Amino acid sequence: MPFITTSDGAQIFYKDWGSGQPVVFSHGWPLTADAWDNQLMLLASSGFRAIAHDRRGHGRSSQTWDGNTMDRYADDLGELTDQLGLTDAILVGHSTGGGEVARYMGRHGTSRVSKAVLVGAVPPVMVKSDTNPEGTPIEEFDRIRTGLIANRSQFYRDLSLTFYGGNRPGSTVTQGKRDEFWLQGMTVGLKAAYDCVKEFSETDFTEDLKRIDIPVLVAHGDADQIVPIQAAALKTVQLLKDATLKVYRGASHGLHDAYEAAFNADLLAFAKD
Repeated sequence: MPFITTSDGAQIFYKDWGSGQPVVFSHGWPLTADAWDNQLMLLASSGFRAIAHDRRGHGRSSQTWDGNTMDRYADDLGELTDQLGLTDAILVGHSTGGGEVARYMGRHGTSRVSKAVLVGAVPPVMVKSDTNPEGTPIEEFDRIRTGLIANRSQFYRDLSLTFYGGNRPGSTVTQGKRDEFWLQGMTVGLKAAYDCVKEFSETDFTEDLKRIDIPVLVAHGDADQIVPIQAAALKTVQLLKDATLKVYRGASHGLHDAYEAAFNADLLAFAKD
């Protein structure tokens, strides 16, 4: 299996399909590169080089005790980009991966990047505060941490329902899709999963977004129960220099069925434009 070794000795697994302009995918929590297989297949079949990595602590990458921070995630993405010699790349990040992509560009610039896509992404900041009243109360993230420690397997099974909007009328999410979420989550080290909750919920990406000087597609479902659109995409587009907002009516946090098909079409069109 292909890996890069980072400057602190971690091994980062990645998939590398097809050839052409690189499109690099960063996954959400608590998933792996496998969450992007449909998009990898689509892009690689359409003349692009499609790449996705397992975040450290997730899937097939090293389960590091330390370094489970947004800065380190962004640096790992940077080292992957450097070691693979990528230029003119399109970065795509879902949920936590959207934060990783934003922090990478805020921290390392956009010299190797031509476009970016943030879908269901956590920026600017998730947690509720006096300056972010639309955010999610810290108690919700405490509940996630408690659930991980108590019984992470059952917690992931339960979380998959709201992740894909299965608790909403008319939902088409299948048990197979929910099982896929559980399976990927169970490959994540408990320490990495626990640490990442703080990183995706409390990291403030405001300054990162302001530094991004390339076109960005901001895609979000208006029925997202994990990263509500009011505190995320609707604020993000106001901070970016060149943003296009795409709202998917009735869509959940996780990509599936009609939402995934619509996003895939928009992603491919944006990549080709």
